[in-house]
Amino acid sequence: MRIQVSRELLDRQLVDVDGRLVGKVDDVEFALGADGVPYLRTLLSGPGALGLRVGGRLGRMLVLTAERFVTDRPMAPLRIPYALVTRVDSAVWLRVRAEDLGTSPVEEWLRRNLIDRIPGAGRAGG
Repeated sequence: MRIQVSRELLDRQLVDVDGRLVGKVDDVEFALGADGVPYLRTLLSGPGALGLRVGGRLGRMLVLTAERFVTDRPMAPLRIPYALVTRVDSAVWLRVRAEDLGTSPVEEWLRRNLIDRIPGAGRAGG
């Protein structure tokens, strides 16, 4: 499958196998195959990945703002192997559930310190 990364992947919503939003594609990572041909290896999601892609002062500000929420580990994007993508249209559809991907440090902080404190938040969606 041949795609133009900047037009067809970046800033698209990531949707899990159950139709739930996971995040959005903020950057991608390439690797070299055994034959020396580059291939799309990983989708990156989260403010750390977006900040690095944007670059400059604004990018640094995005990363620093996100890092303020996370003190227990380095700021790292959610990494989704491209092999988990089933299709790309107006969104990027994944073949796994959101909970099987893990969560970004910022999402964990928001859930722990904000969302879980909202009355009834544990019953949301169920």
